[in-house]
Amino acid sequence: MADGLSIAHVDSEISFRGGQEALLQLAIGLRGLGHWQVIACPARSELAARASKEGFPVVELNRLRAALRAHSVQIVHSHSGRAHNKAWIAKSGLHIRFIATRHVAFEPRFKVVHWLKYGVACDRIIAVSQAVREKLIQSSVPASKIEVIYTGVRLPETLPSPPERVAARARFGFTERDFVLGHLGAFSREKGQDVAVEALKFLPRDVRLVLAGANPPRFEDSRVVSPGYVEDRRAFFAALDLFVMPSRSEAWGLAALEAMAHGVPVVASAVGGLKEIVEDGVSGWLVPSDDARALGSAVEQARPIVREFGARSRVRAAKFSVEETVRKTEAVYLGDK
Repeated sequence: MADGLSIAHVDSEISFRGGQEALLQLAIGLRGLGHWQVIACPARSELAARASKEGFPVVELNRLRAALRAHSVQIVHSHSGRAHNKAWIAKSGLHIRFIATRHVAFEPRFKVVHWLKYGVACDRIIAVSQAVREKLIQSSVPASKIEVIYTGVRLPETLPSPPERVAARARFGFTERDFVLGHLGAFSREKGQDVAVEALKFLPRDVRLVLAGANPPRFEDSRVVSPGYVEDRRAFFAALDLFVMPSRSEAWGLAALEAMAHGVPVVASAVGGLKEIVEDGVSGWLVPSDDARALGSAVEQARPIVREFGARSRVRAAKFSVEETVRKTEAVYLGDK
C-alpha cells in the first residue's frame, strides 16, 4: 500500500515465549508491507533486545502515551493481558484504533471484567484459535468483534541432512539407536512437562526426552536432558524423532507447529488450539490431557511411522504461514473482513 500505518505494539512480559516471538515476526512482516512500528515493552525484556536488534524503535511502557502522540500512532495493538491495561490507559482520550490479541485460553476469573476489557474497550480482538474465540464469546464478548488469526510459522527451505542429524543428536549425548522425544516451552504446569516425564515409565529404556526451555527444574530420571533455552531451533529439531506437547491448556501451540514445519511429527494433548493444528492419525496424534499412560501409548504407536508422519506434518504446517498471519492482521487494522 502507498501510505503505511503508524502502529504501536505493546507487550508487558520479561521472558521471551511464543507470544513475543509472534509479535516480533508480525512486526517484521508488517514492515515489509510498508508500515511504521514502535514496540513498547519492559526495557530489560528479551523482546526489547531482539526488537532493537531487528531495527525497531523500542520504548518503555511508561513512555507509551508520549510515543503515541509523538508518532501520530493510528493503531495500538496489545499482545498480553497486562499490556492490554497499559495500552488502554495510554490511548485514553486519543483517536486511536485499539486491537488486542488474546494468546491464552484460560477461563477468566471475572467474566464481567473480561467483557469490559475486550468486549467494550477494544475495536477488534484477534483470537489465535477457535478455542480462544469460544472462551471470549462465553464471556459475552461480541462475536462480531473477534477475528481468528492463527499464528503462523516459516517453513525451513531444507531439512537437516543425515550428518547434521547425527551431530545434533551427539550434542545431547544421543546416538541413532536412541528414540528421542522433545519438548520446547516455558516450565509451567499448563505445559505438562511432568506428564512427559511420567510417560517415560511406560516406554522402553532407549527412549530419551529433551525438555528445552529457560530455567529448567532438576529431573531425577537419567533419560531426561534439559539444556535450557535453545537458540538454534534447526539443530534442536534435527535431534528429535518425535515432538510431545502434553499441555493441560494451550491457546494455540506454536512450538508444536514449529516442530511440524521442521518435519518432526507431534503427539499432543487434545486441548485448545492443538486440536486445530494436529490432525489425529493423519499428521500427528492427539491424546487426553494429563494422561501419562495415554501419551506413552501414542509414542509407541508413532515410533515405527515417524518418518512418514514427519513428511505429512510438514505439509500440514505449510498451511499456517507467517505471511498469512501478517496479511490477515493488516486487514483487521484497516477494518476489512
